[in-house]
Amino acid sequence: MSSKTHSLGQGLDALLGKSTAESLIGGNERGFQTLTLDLIRGGSQQPRKYFDATELDELAASVREKGVLQPILVRPDPTHVGQYQIVAGERRWRAAQMAQCHEVPVVIRTLSDRETLEIALIENIQRRNLSPIEEARGYLRLINDFGETQDNIARQVGKSRSHVANAVRLLNLPEPVQKWLEEGALQAGHARALLAAKDPVEMAKIVIKQQLNVRQTEKLVSKFRVRSASGKGKSADTLELEAELSLLLGFKVTISSEGDRGDVRIAYRNLSQRERLIARLQNQQAAPRSSNF
Repeated sequence: MSSKTHSLGQGLDALLGKSTAESLIGGNERGFQTLTLDLIRGGSQQPRKYFDATELDELAASVREKGVLQPILVRPDPTHVGQYQIVAGERRWRAAQMAQCHEVPVVIRTLSDRETLEIALIENIQRRNLSPIEEARGYLRLINDFGETQDNIARQVGKSRSHVANAVRLLNLPEPVQKWLEEGALQAGHARALLAAKDPVEMAKIVIKQQLNVRQTEKLVSKFRVRSASGKGKSADTLELEAELSLLLGFKVTISSEGDRGDVRIAYRNLSQRERLIARLQNQQAAPRSSNF
């Protein structure tokens, strides 16, 4: 077991006891029973909101063939007597429904809302099931709803305090950027770079369209973070064209326009860079690319 998984397991040990934690992480089959699916409801404290349809189909096919191999952790439903609420294992429960199973193995524990959210977070992080935004929202709920500190959360989930703090900062991004991050169009590294952008939404569109890596995104944001007076009020199309030309040439390109007229400026710092720029432009002319420029 890796040190990261070990620390996550320790967090579950403290909340559930060692045997239950082992059954959730390692597939230990001791101490569980079965419940019919009609007695089980989705978890109100579930941090995970997005479930990939293709992955669910694949899991459902596996469940059809082999059944649910790992127990689902549930608690007595606080609002519906005689029913149970999922704490960890909602994806398995959904797949079991799709596979038309009658019953599934469960471990039943009486847990508070706070414990339920903590366990769901730990279990999902251990399985790497959460998007960065879902993880951040889970941390923020522990802070706002249950008064947890970032230090305590970090200890429970086996992460550093800076990891928790940086995750929560992602919630400062505009909603469209959060959605792209949740859907996987952007990665956490992209999102952290976009926090420094003056217009994160427009920058994110460029990053996605051009399929930039994190390093390229950091450079892009750095180039446009401090705009000159002439750069204020530039359209998204102009910003995108500047970014595309900058990446194409390897030099900062600035476009200023007034009506139908304008200037395209390419910045270099010394004669060596100028010679390299000239050579690159000559190469582009010799081997023209399909472009809308």
